Amino acid sequence: MPTPAKPHPSIGTIFRSIERIAVNSSSTATGDKRPEDADLQPVTTLLPGSRASISIMEGDRTHYVPLHTGRNVFPCHSLFNRLIRFAHQSPPRLCVRDANTGKEATHLQLLTDVLALRERVWSTLSPKVQQALDRREEVYIAVLAPGGYEYTVAMLTVLALGAAVVPMTVALPPEEALYFATKSRSAAVLVSPSALRLGLAVEKLIKDTNPHSSFSCIPIAPSTFTNPLLKPSDLIISSDTYLDDSAPGVVIFTSGTTGPPKGAVMRRGYTFEGALAVADHYRVTQDDVLLHCLPVHHATGLGIMFFPFLISGALIEYKSGSFSPEWTWERWRKGGLTFFSGVPTIWMRMRRYFEQKLSKQANVEEYVAGARRLRACLCGTSALPKPIADFWTEILGRKILLRYGATEIGAVFKVPLHGAEAVPDGSVGTLFGGCDVRLSEGEEGEVLVKSPEMFSKYLFDPAATKAAHTEDGYYRTGDIARREGEYYFIMGRASVDIIKSGGYKLSALDIEREIMALPYVAEVMVVGVPDEEFGERVAGAVCLKDSRDMDEPVKDLTLQRLRQDLRARLAGYKMPTILRIIEGELPKSGTGKVVKKVLGPQFFPTEYTTMAEVQVWSPKEAKKDMPKAKL
Repeated sequence: MPTPAKPHPSIGTIFRSIERIAVNSSSTATGDKRPEDADLQPVTTLLPGSRASISIMEGDRTHYVPLHTGRNVFPCHSLFNRLIRFAHQSPPRLCVRDANTGKEATHLQLLTDVLALRERVWSTLSPKVQQALDRREEVYIAVLAPGGYEYTVAMLTVLALGAAVVPMTVALPPEEALYFATKSRSAAVLVSPSALRLGLAVEKLIKDTNPHSSFSCIPIAPSTFTNPLLKPSDLIISSDTYLDDSAPGVVIFTSGTTGPPKGAVMRRGYTFEGALAVADHYRVTQDDVLLHCLPVHHATGLGIMFFPFLISGALIEYKSGSFSPEWTWERWRKGGLTFFSGVPTIWMRMRRYFEQKLSKQANVEEYVAGARRLRACLCGTSALPKPIADFWTEILGRKILLRYGATEIGAVFKVPLHGAEAVPDGSVGTLFGGCDVRLSEGEEGEVLVKSPEMFSKYLFDPAATKAAHTEDGYYRTGDIARREGEYYFIMGRASVDIIKSGGYKLSALDIEREIMALPYVAEVMVVGVPDEEFGERVAGAVCLKDSRDMDEPVKDLTLQRLRQDLRARLAGYKMPTILRIIEGELPKSGTGKVVKKVLGPQFFPTEYTTMAEVQVWSPKEAKKDMPKAKL
């Protein structure tokens, strides 16, 4: 008898595995110790023991006077200089609104609370950590909080201590949160009320491993909306030397899809000069209001949204938790917003909700009017499929502004705020000012980058830092692009989006865009599947629209029909030869991304030809696909 086939994972199982993708390869997922953490030390023993050399010009006045520090004294840095100037404005302006809690705060309230929390955190840190901060050595402090007011206070508090901040997602079990805390060698973790239990669990895990650890979990909430509120004149900037903009400022962990997540260390200049570059590009002003729905521990939520809008004096309105198209459309309808940013998945879900629900309502024009009051809408990662981009151009009355970048380099290609209409469809824009970018094969190839705001290193991983660069110092993004004139087009990740089939190099993203243009397709993922004859086959996982989306949905899509419908759009060698229909929607990571390295093998395993739910095209089908010759 033949060996029975192994049961294939359900879509629900795949969803759960994707939810844990952030550290799916880390040793904490299995409970094993990582080699570098095998002998976990208290953070105080991990900090450098020798006095750091602070470069001060000979004869500088600070050689002859005491340090200028105190309870109400912020370090000398452009970020705090800017925020204090905002706090002096009259009438005071709101800088944070938390849609989850209903709390609002002005710049003066925010800085008052930052000073109160800094005082509490300082008193909790061990003497050795305090001394390291005084010597301006590397100290890392984690923040466990969803986007909101507590998050904002905590982020600025860590920076006001002179430490580097390590924002962490709250959607983790304690064992995985432990990985980030130990990998960054954090001295403490600042936690919001919703993350208090998680923070305490991490503290316990660290102290169970080493009872002598000085790591501590510090609640943020007791230092929010403190009384009495300070006066603007109470806020002081230190007259000591500026904090070093090349020192660590923010740590952003990578997704970890190919191994344990790496901590990309962004320099302190990222918090102001890098943010100012983004704010200038989008012309952000104090009159702007950003609706911030994205994760606040990842690059877009930090480098495109949090810091640029904060240093511009704009109002950041947070809505954390699971993304809701219904809530977001209602918020747009109410008005009072000028900026919104989403990943492609968000824009697809917003479009689908409009088509399924809002388009059938009598007051649909109210929602369209709310969308058109937005001054700019942003989207990163890659170009939107043309049907989605066209839908939003019609709804908004303008194009969504695309960009391309990565955690380690920031955004290096951007569509301008004004003049977006001139950018060709599918392009992520032109080279951003000051960046040095080349493509490995001339007009096409891997995107290689040197940029002023790129990361300084991977945390405590010099080998990975070195390996991430070419011999002449360009960062290897692993993404493939092509250039047409001054415009750049992203073809995808070299590892998953470039399909080598029958001697051709195919872009999975280009094929996805054409499939998405078919009226009955709701979502698609294209991957390469190993094949002895072709090298790789083009495989598509397709989600179909249902009766909520269209009057006559396609219920049983065959591979033959898909290929016929694509004949006018794709050359024969680009056509999918494998098809699987997925119910509902494609599983996503916590940041809304389709993780092809996980889903590809799940949907199309080695034995895919034996699976009833997978359709496979063979050369025998060629005659069926060939149009009949006319006599």
